Amino acid sequence: MHRTHTCGELRAGNIGQEVTLSGWVQRGRDLGGMTFIDLRDRYGITQIAFNMEVNESLCLKARELGREFVIKVKGKVAERESKNKNMPTGDIEIIASTLEILNAAKTPPFTIEDKTDGGEEIRMKYRYLDLRRNKMRSNMELRHRLSIETRKFMDEQGFLEVETPYLIKSTPEGARDFVVPSRMNEGQFYALPQSPQTFKQLLMVSGFDKYYQIVRCFRDEDLRADRQPEFTQLDCEMAFVEQEDILNVFEALTRHLFRTVKGIELEQFPRMEYADAMRLYGSDKPDIRFGMQFVELNEVVKGQGFGVFDNAELVVGINVKGGNEFTRKQIDALTDFVKRPQIGATGLIYCRHNEDGTFKSSVDKFFAEDKLADWSSAFGSESGDLMLVLAGQTDKVRKQLNELRLHVADLQGLMNPNEFAPLWVVNFPLLEWDEETNRFHAMHHPFTSAKPEDLHLMETDPGKVRANAYDMVINGTELGGGSIRIHDKQQQKRMFDLLGFTEEEAKNQFGFLMDAFEFGAPPHGGIAFGFDRLSAIFGGQKDIRDFIAFPKNNAGRDMMIDSPSVIDKAQLDELGIRIIHD
Repeated sequence: MHRTHTCGELRAGNIGQEVTLSGWVQRGRDLGGMTFIDLRDRYGITQIAFNMEVNESLCLKARELGREFVIKVKGKVAERESKNKNMPTGDIEIIASTLEILNAAKTPPFTIEDKTDGGEEIRMKYRYLDLRRNKMRSNMELRHRLSIETRKFMDEQGFLEVETPYLIKSTPEGARDFVVPSRMNEGQFYALPQSPQTFKQLLMVSGFDKYYQIVRCFRDEDLRADRQPEFTQLDCEMAFVEQEDILNVFEALTRHLFRTVKGIELEQFPRMEYADAMRLYGSDKPDIRFGMQFVELNEVVKGQGFGVFDNAELVVGINVKGGNEFTRKQIDALTDFVKRPQIGATGLIYCRHNEDGTFKSSVDKFFAEDKLADWSSAFGSESGDLMLVLAGQTDKVRKQLNELRLHVADLQGLMNPNEFAPLWVVNFPLLEWDEETNRFHAMHHPFTSAKPEDLHLMETDPGKVRANAYDMVINGTELGGGSIRIHDKQQQKRMFDLLGFTEEEAKNQFGFLMDAFEFGAPPHGGIAFGFDRLSAIFGGQKDIRDFIAFPKNNAGRDMMIDSPSVIDKAQLDELGIRIIHD
């Protein structure tokens, strides 16, 4: 037996017991006649004591141990003379009687501590070492708990977990597919699923009225902190439902998770129209933990001879409470921030609301004190506030101001990771026009239904049709999204027409779904939650990689196993694939 207890288990009630522990050496300390080893496993750390006077050879052997050696120790649980209140096992130690080295270890390339000296790249390369750290272990435990509680809730609600295929058919809509060559069908390829979308709709046709799956999905797209080429989502579908039925179930799931995993009670989630989200926050995933809603200023500032405002489609700004404390240097830094290429603003206008009630702006040449007072009235500013204004084309300037709003909130410490502000964003546009391809694209996916009251616009003004779609947003992160689906073959055909599919293309890509609709498809809808994002939100972090055991880096590479990699020529020949180099 390698262990009778774990390294996080023993307490004062175990004093006097003979025990066996196994684990990794966290650190060692030599204090003359005594040597102490902190022994670590997944469950915690226990101090092991070796006494030179009692067993000199055993103590000398302990002094030869390096960090991360794997050892087995037998001994008696004793009360520690100097207790450590910061450790759950801090009241006891093990007086060692035997020591066995199970495996020696090289010196790790970084310290395996909560605050490690390892950079991201080296930790990704040695991920198996990084996962030994308490932070990473607790992240994995949090993810596990979320998974268990999700399954409990879904089972109680009558959902059936069904696995869907990983080798499917490539489709042209959405992000790029990862493709897999078929050896038995030379020249043909499977695709890895971006989502089980069509399969879960077919399950509704099959009569499985409540489906869910915690499923791996794949998208060959550019990466960032909250995206990975392979990711996990909670995928769900329900039949004989309307939008409110789905929102109520998954709002209840989210409240259940916060209550059981974090001990937090969330109130009912507010609903926000997509159009309002864009108008007030410049984002379809607004962070509502703090204020700074957008204020549109066209009627207040135009016609004063200032060309930047007069020639702009939209003049819009935010009021920063207490922002008058910002120095000129800090405001210049904000200007530099919005002028970065990835944001693209040409400049930033500011107006201080001074403590004495006067105003000082960067455009005093064009706006007298009484006109700046009109700005203040529009913003509802008070003494000590700072008004920040951008101007330009409506969609672009809203996105730019959204970035500025989030940046200022971060500077002011308004993004408390332990505060949670959820909401539903509803009534998205069904379609969006793409100037490059000169055609409509589905804002969500081609199977999303239109709002019933907007169906008549499908023929006359499709760009104004609202989708029966919804996103759950928490703290500015889109946690999940879904829609009521099209279940009528003729409506689905019309949607494909609007998206530029020929009849042949639609039949080739989605004929199986269209055929299924002819055999009695019920009204249905669903939602998918990003499970990696959910884990990160619960862990109070933004980077989902810390909640995935073996993630990819920003280039989509696995640094640990060095993947993707070149395939042997014999394998390529067997698959009928020939690599052509420029």
